[in-house]
Amino acid sequence: MLKAQKLTLAVLIQATLISSAYASEQSESKGFVEDATASVLLRNGFISRDKKNVAPGDDTSSWVQSIMFNAESGFTKGTVGVAVGVIGDYSFKLGPNKHSGNQMIPWENDNRSDPYNQWARGGAYIKARASNTTLTYGTQVLDIPVLASNTIRMVPEYFTGTLITSHEIKNLEVIAGKFTKDQMSDQIATDQNNLKRAYVWGAKYKFNDQLSGSYYGLDSKDALTRHYADVNFKQPLSADSSLTYDLSGYHTEWDKGASASISKYDDTSSDRSNNIWALSATYNKGPHTVMLAYQQSTGNSAYDYGENADGFQSIYLPNSYLSDFNGRGEKSLQLQYNVDLGAFGVPGLSFTTAYVYGWDINTYAYNNTANTTRNAKESEFFNQFKYTVQSGFAKGVSLRLRESIYRNSDSYAAIYMPDTNETRIFLDIPIKFF
Repeated sequence: MLKAQKLTLAVLIQATLISSAYASEQSESKGFVEDATASVLLRNGFISRDKKNVAPGDDTSSWVQSIMFNAESGFTKGTVGVAVGVIGDYSFKLGPNKHSGNQMIPWENDNRSDPYNQWARGGAYIKARASNTTLTYGTQVLDIPVLASNTIRMVPEYFTGTLITSHEIKNLEVIAGKFTKDQMSDQIATDQNNLKRAYVWGAKYKFNDQLSGSYYGLDSKDALTRHYADVNFKQPLSADSSLTYDLSGYHTEWDKGASASISKYDDTSSDRSNNIWALSATYNKGPHTVMLAYQQSTGNSAYDYGENADGFQSIYLPNSYLSDFNGRGEKSLQLQYNVDLGAFGVPGLSFTTAYVYGWDINTYAYNNTANTTRNAKESEFFNQFKYTVQSGFAKGVSLRLRESIYRNSDSYAAIYMPDTNETRIFLDIPIKFF
């Protein structure tokens, strides 16, 4: 692991010494004030989970209004530019939310019986940039396959730490970083997820207009190490059609003796490991897109992405909706269809429907041998409409309506989640000040 980190840092250092074949990002800086930006996103969100075969009180619903802000200066001019910024959010719940949950609203106590009525979070960061390499320190929203901020709830998950991003070589992005705090979407404290220390590294490269690839790694102290790789190839078929192949996957090993090493999903309390990968083929013609994806999980553990590492979004695989189809030994197949209804006279409106079926789930549970099988099943029927205003004073406003119908075997419901009908409604109103 240390060798991989040292290699990545060596590549970063060497890259900064290579003369760029294109203009550097820092040389194009207009100034601290001139390049400054500030914006607010108003988000109204509702999530309801109607759980079957459970007591009515186990259903969860949350309705929240959030105001997210982001203000950042431009980089100062010179060989090394410096910029500063702040990000944060203020939220308040709407309605009684008697059964709040769904990672939408934080709780005032550990027994999760009293949700906050209103709350605020946020932080600051500083950046330094030389040529095409930027170092960022402070509160950040991450989009890294092995350490990703959860952004599909009301407010984003925040990480605190240092991230270096380099674009010194054309078509190549290299990253390396260290993070020491993780504040999930429904948490008030800046390190409520108890992240001890997480190193990340990786790179992505665009070979040409058709082929691209990436690799990322994570070492989360006293939790796990994780590797991710992806290869994507797009084959043009005609002027308005193409076929895209994507192969991606994760390899995870849990640290021995870590608190996360004993799980109800596993055969053993030590030497936990998991491999999960997916292969997809996507056909696009005009406004129509059809995807077929196969996903498989192997090893003596399920792919448990949230164990003291991040907030449940580090699964950059296709079969991920309400369920991520990541059970131990699970195989899953998805058929998805998407249409851009702008081609039919409604610009900005799209519709996505998908069906995912998973089988061969091993539900043999550590210290719980009742009602177990090695052939549990799950399925999900997913539908979503999304509309974004294309012009006028409301340009950029978007409304997303999503419905999932999830069903599974009783043995899997006991350790994962019960049959559930989920509805999500999100209205986003972006406001840009400058």
